[in-house]
Formats: sequence, C-alpha cells, structure tokens
Amino acid sequence: MGVEYTNRKGKKYYLNVGKTKTGKPRYYFSMKTREKLAEEIPEGYEIYEHPGNAQVFLRKEIPPLITELEKKLIEKELKELDGSRLYIADVKGEEIVIYESNKNVEDLKEVFGSISHDTSRFENIIKSKTTYSPIMKFILVDEKKRTVIVNRYCFLGSIDDWINVAGPMHLKEASEAFSQHLGKESFFDVF
Repeated sequence: MGVEYTNRKGKKYYLNVGKTKTGKPRYYFSMKTREKLAEEIPEGYEIYEHPGNAQVFLRKEIPPLITELEKKLIEKELKELDGSRLYIADVKGEEIVIYESNKNVEDLKEVFGSISHDTSRFENIIKSKTTYSPIMKFILVDEKKRTVIVNRYCFLGSIDDWINVAGPMHLKEASEAFSQHLGKESFFDVF
C-alpha cells in the first residue's frame, strides 16, 4: 500500500514515483495511480494541501518560524468570527496567511438547506464546493520579540497586491485588531 492523502474536499490523492531522464526518482501526487506508488514520503519532504483549491503537493519541508501556539491563536480568532465566510490559516516560513472562502456560506445554506436537513451532508457539500483566496497575512519581523507586521490584500485594479497596514506589533494584538474586519466592509478601510 502506497502513500495516500485525502484533502478537505474528500478527494483522494496518491503519491506516484517515476524516474527523471537522468534516472533519479520523481515524486508527484495524482488522483490516479499513474506509475508505481511511493511506499513512504521521501526524507526532507512533506505533504502540502494548498488552502485555496485543496490541491495536494509534495514539497520540501519548510522550517516554520511561526510556533504552533501562534497558529492556534489565529485559528481560534478565525473560529470566533461571525459572518458569511469561512477562513483557513496557513503557515509558510515567517508568515501566517489567512485565506477567505470565495463563497458566501449563508447563501449556500439557503440553497442546500432546503434540499437536506442532514448537517453532515451539508458540511461536506460546502467543503467540496468552496475555494479560498488569500486576504490577510501576519509576517514575523522579529523572532526574539515575536512581533509581526500586518498586510491585507488590496483589490484595487491598479494595485492587486499586498499592502502593509500595521506593525510591528505582537501577534495577539494584531490578530485582535484586524481579524474583526474579515468578511466586513470595514476590511476595505483598513490602512
């Protein structure tokens, strides 16, 4: 039995191993078994599920500069948000990137709630139909003081890029100050 991974949408991926032109092993995830299945994840690599579309990759391990406690702090803040969007926190190196669902969950509840009163089925439908886009990030700028700067994504046609909105400040302070604007019109006034 080879390495398998089921993403948040319930799709199963298989780690295939082939050979490059020079004869070295080449690893990749696919929803089908295309070549020989890898028996284990190669040393120095990890499975990564992209927060936006739930596509699965094998990537080199990235040493996290963000602690597990800091990630849990952000995830707790995101769970407490009221609103019609869902959020995922993704840690990459010195950044915690917040992804926002592209679908309004309340609209989905109206559509699918009339079809089924089975909440687990409804939650599975939401997971399978929802994609996410990066909306805010906290970037660690001082490892000793554990301070971050805050960026938000700017959607002006002339910019469409990350803009700095605050910092340096401690992550808890930054999260409390800026997470409350996610999914609200006030988000676009944060500068």
